[in-house]
Amino acid sequence: MGKAGAVSPLAPEQFPALQPIEGVRLATAQTGIRYKGRPDVLLALMPEGTTVAGCFTTSKSRSAPVDWCRDGLKAGGARALLVNAGNANAFTGKAGVATVKAVAGAAAKQFNCNPLQVFQASTGVIGEPLDPAFIVNALPQLEAAASASTWDAAAKAIMTTDTFAKAAKATAKLGKETVTIQGIAKGSGMIAPDMATMLVFIFTDAGVPQKVLQALLSASVAKTFNCITVDGDTSTSDTVLLFATGAKPGVKGLRSAADAKLKSFATALDDVCHDLALQVAKDGEGAQKLIEIAVTGAENSRAAHRIAMSIANSPLVKTAIAGEDANWGRIVMAVGKAGEKAERDRLRIRIGGVEVASKGMRNPDYKEAEIMPHMKGRHIVIEADVGVGKGKSRVWTCDLTHAYIDINGSYRS
Repeated sequence: MGKAGAVSPLAPEQFPALQPIEGVRLATAQTGIRYKGRPDVLLALMPEGTTVAGCFTTSKSRSAPVDWCRDGLKAGGARALLVNAGNANAFTGKAGVATVKAVAGAAAKQFNCNPLQVFQASTGVIGEPLDPAFIVNALPQLEAAASASTWDAAAKAIMTTDTFAKAAKATAKLGKETVTIQGIAKGSGMIAPDMATMLVFIFTDAGVPQKVLQALLSASVAKTFNCITVDGDTSTSDTVLLFATGAKPGVKGLRSAADAKLKSFATALDDVCHDLALQVAKDGEGAQKLIEIAVTGAENSRAAHRIAMSIANSPLVKTAIAGEDANWGRIVMAVGKAGEKAERDRLRIRIGGVEVASKGMRNPDYKEAEIMPHMKGRHIVIEADVGVGKGKSRVWTCDLTHAYIDINGSYRS
């Protein structure tokens, strides 16, 4: 957690009531990798036949665990997940690779599986070697403690500067079965996906082939986790993994994510990913306000997304909102610098539903007093129509306060 210790004012009122996922057992342990007096390692065990899908950071300096998971996806199956907080095992060279291999080898022996079926993720300080002994020595304890019901402890164990544990769940129909999809996440800063420092682990009792599962997850990530930003910085360690145990096989012959039989499942997966993504944005380091940005009228959806992210990542926009200042000129600036087509004299901007600018100038009927109640709220909505086409996008971010500096200026101390 951050040094300030205060829970984000945007946090949910309570942790959701998660339920056991048939075949999934969880455990946490205190190993002292960096934090003292709190769990910092998570183990999830899955049954034989579990399929897995993943999406990862686009960073060119990605961590050793990310490379390991990408290779593991090729094998198509999963039996275990190990996550540690406090050390990212990133930019650690051959030593980092050796750590990942050592942990996978020990876990494979402990759980009687293939090392490539042991998925790993690490989050925390970059560039510090991670001694595998911290995790390897805890494996017997973790296996003995594994339980189907410790979801809240699991969500807490993977936190770094997060101020609250993050989880979400949904149910769906798959054939005649009602299946559950639920997951946990961590993320607070270094968030600008193609993918964020964001880790997300989602589990379902549904039976879905690996290639179909991957297509479903990739589509969901594109419109959820890749539509949030806290500070414009993409992490070395971003990982989203989706595990399907197959305890409820549902329907046979699933060959495409577009299969109509998967419509309910795909919607529920989107709901879980969207919920977790917004929780990450709401827990942005030092955040006091959630900012929703909708761009319309762009050349295409890709252009709309770039314009929306230009607004969302602007320190000038974010600090204005932190100060409850409806400085719409900064939004104009952010649209203009995005590098996408926009018609200056057709640009329209609304804040909180109030049109502040149109036809290339300030709306003559706009009165700032109308918008002040919205600016003082916790959820700020910005709409921009750039007047060139039908492309649209919606993204989420948070305001930028002095607390962000306080947290990151002392992160390693």
